[in-house]
Amino acid sequence: MTHVFHRHLRHTPPLAVAGQGLWLQDAEGRRYLDASGGAAVSSLGHGHPDVRAAMHAQIDRLAYAHTSFFSSEPAEALATRLTETAPPGFSHVYFVSGGSEAVEAALKMARQYFVERGEPQRSRFIARRQSYHGNTLGALAVGGNAWRRAPFAPMLQEVSHVAPCYAYRDQRADETPEQYGLRLAAELEAEILAQGPQNVIAFVAETVGGATAGVLTPVPGYFRAVREVCDRHGVLLILDEVMCGMGRTGTLHACEQEGVVPDLITVAKGLGGGYQPIGAVLAQGRIVEAMSRGSGFFQHGHTYLGHPVACAAALAVQDVIARDGLLHKIREDAPVFANLLAEALGGLAHVGDIRGRGYFWGVELVADRASKQPFDAALQVHAQVKRQAMALGLLCYPAGGTADGRHGDHVLLAPPFVASRDELAEIARRLAQAITDVTQAL
Repeated sequence: MTHVFHRHLRHTPPLAVAGQGLWLQDAEGRRYLDASGGAAVSSLGHGHPDVRAAMHAQIDRLAYAHTSFFSSEPAEALATRLTETAPPGFSHVYFVSGGSEAVEAALKMARQYFVERGEPQRSRFIARRQSYHGNTLGALAVGGNAWRRAPFAPMLQEVSHVAPCYAYRDQRADETPEQYGLRLAAELEAEILAQGPQNVIAFVAETVGGATAGVLTPVPGYFRAVREVCDRHGVLLILDEVMCGMGRTGTLHACEQEGVVPDLITVAKGLGGGYQPIGAVLAQGRIVEAMSRGSGFFQHGHTYLGHPVACAAALAVQDVIARDGLLHKIREDAPVFANLLAEALGGLAHVGDIRGRGYFWGVELVADRASKQPFDAALQVHAQVKRQAMALGLLCYPAGGTADGRHGDHVLLAPPFVASRDELAEIARRLAQAITDVTQAL
C-alpha cells in the first residue's frame, strides 16, 4: 500500500534503490539502462563522484539561506559561469527549482520589462502548437499541447498559437527547408499583426522541440527569420531550452547552432543533472537594466531560489562537462548514434521518422509509413512501448499526441553524456526489440 500520490493512480512504479553511470536498479534487483536520463535530466548519469563530493562539501558549510536575506557563494559562482558561457549580452541569471518555474519566471520577467518601459498595454504571448513549456498555469497556457491543456483551459490566460517547425508532417513537397522556415516566420508575423504589435510581449518557443512532439529540430534559417520578425515589431524572443539546452544537442545552448541570440533563455534539467532540483532564466542586460532603473526589483519569488546545495551541484555538473570535454564527445558521437538508430530502427515498418541532434533523438511511430497515418490513439502504443522497454531493461521516454495533441506516438531518447558507444548501441538494440514486440502484437 502506497501513500504517495503517484502520477498514475492505478499503477505503483517499482522502487529505485541505486544508480551508477547509465544504470538504475530497483528493489527487486532488476537493472535498467537509462536511455533518456529520466526526462532528459541525468546529463552525467547517476552517482557521479565529483558532484556528490561538491554537494557533501556544501551541506557541511551551509545548506540553506533565504534569498531575501543572503546570497551564497555557489549561487554567485554558478551565475558567473552561466553568463560567461552564454550567448552575447546575457548579464544575469535568476535561479528557480525547475523548468516550469523557469518558464513562469520568464513570462513574468518579460511582462514586467514592458511595464517598466511604460508599455503596460503589452499583455499577449504567442507560442507554438505541439509545444511543451511546463505544467504551472502560465507555462501550460503558452504550451501548445491540446491534451494537457484541456482540463485546465478555463484557468489559462489567452495565448495565440502558430504552427510548430515540424518538417516531417508539415513541410510541403514543393518547398525547400529554407522556404518552409520562411513560411512559418511569415505566419508568426501575421499573428503579431493580428494581435497588434503594440500588444504583444513575446514569442515563446523551444529551440528544439521536446517532450510533446518528439525532438523537432528547426529547419535552417527558421530561427533567424523569427528573430528578424520579433525585432521588426519590438517583440521579445523567449527560447525554452529546459530540455534541449545545457549541452544536450552538442553546444551548451541549442540556440548557438541557429545563429540567434534570444532575449531570455530558460534552462533546467541538464543544468543540475538531476542531483538537485534547479532551473534558471538567463536574461539579457537591457531587461535587467530596465528593471533596475524602474522599480528596482523583480516582482516574483520562491522559497528555494538559489538554493546553495542545488547551485553547488549544478556548478559541479558544469565543471565536469567542461573538464571532460563532453560537448566535444557529444558532437563526435552524434553521427555514430544516428547511424546506430538508423540501422536498428530504420527498417521497422512502423518507424516513420528518426530525428535529432547530439544526444537528443526522437523516433516517431506510425500505423502506415507511406501515408504517415498515426496509430489509433486508443491503442496507447507509446505506453505499450514504454512498458515493453522496461521489461527488456531499457528506460526511454515515450509520449502520445505527437501529430496533433491526441493522435501520434513517439519515443524520446536522451542518454547521459557519459554514455559509451557500446551503451548507445545497446540502447538502439533494446528499443528496436521493444518496438518490434509491441507492433507485431497489435
